[in-house]
Amino acid sequence: MKVSVIDAIKGNVGEVALPAQFDEEFHPDLIARAVLAVESAARQPYGSDPEAGKRYSAKLSRRRRNYKGAYGHGISRVPRKIMSHSGTRFNWVGALAPGTVGGRQAHPPKAEKVWVKKINKRENRKAIRSAMAASMVPEIVRKRGHAVPNVYPFVASSALEDVSRTRDAIAALRKFGMEAELERISVRKIRAGKGKARGRRYRIKKGPLIVVSKEDAALIRAARNIAGVDIAVVNRLNAKLLAPGAMPGRLAVFTEAAICRIGNEGLFA
Repeated sequence: MKVSVIDAIKGNVGEVALPAQFDEEFHPDLIARAVLAVESAARQPYGSDPEAGKRYSAKLSRRRRNYKGAYGHGISRVPRKIMSHSGTRFNWVGALAPGTVGGRQAHPPKAEKVWVKKINKRENRKAIRSAMAASMVPEIVRKRGHAVPNVYPFVASSALEDVSRTRDAIAALRKFGMEAELERISVRKIRAGKGKARGRRYRIKKGPLIVVSKEDAALIRAARNIAGVDIAVVNRLNAKLLAPGAMPGRLAVFTEAAICRIGNEGLFA
């Protein structure tokens, strides 16, 4: 499959053949598994202290007519700690059991729970290939909600990686016909629910993904502050970048150098 190479200044400057990795079949179920594997690996384990609610002596005798016993006083069998006493009369307060003040939880979250969902290496590479191929199909990209340019798919010229200013990066995206897409992702909405109070107040739509060939590309610093736009080095691509929310078909802009690196190095093959 050949696609056009577009320069932000000169326009169409030629064609390039996409590597075999972009010929992968569409597997949305496999892509979803790979995305969940990435997201689960980033999840932080949490749990309560195993000793929480158990730091009392709340043992009572369960035998009849026994000193310091609970029987015969018309009270329930809840474990109790002794606050004070006079002879055989005790000032008891329920403790230790779930439902008592300061007691343990019935089924607390366990810190040792394993959240990571693993995926086989070859399955993960296949999922990335499938997600890359889906990003080159206008119908799938449009179904995901993106405003697809008239000329799509295309590859950006390698000169895009040398753009060092954010305003120039935005201008380049507009030259590629992404005015409607930039307008779509500029809308910021307040999140519904309690996430507003937990550091996730705003919801920002996912826009185009820009893929460059090297770590020191000037475009990385220029484009990383554009809301909704992600930028990644080609060898660090993963399923979550290509299919946020496990929904494949993200609008993607690969540079020509990144495409060459995929073919020459056999990435994700």
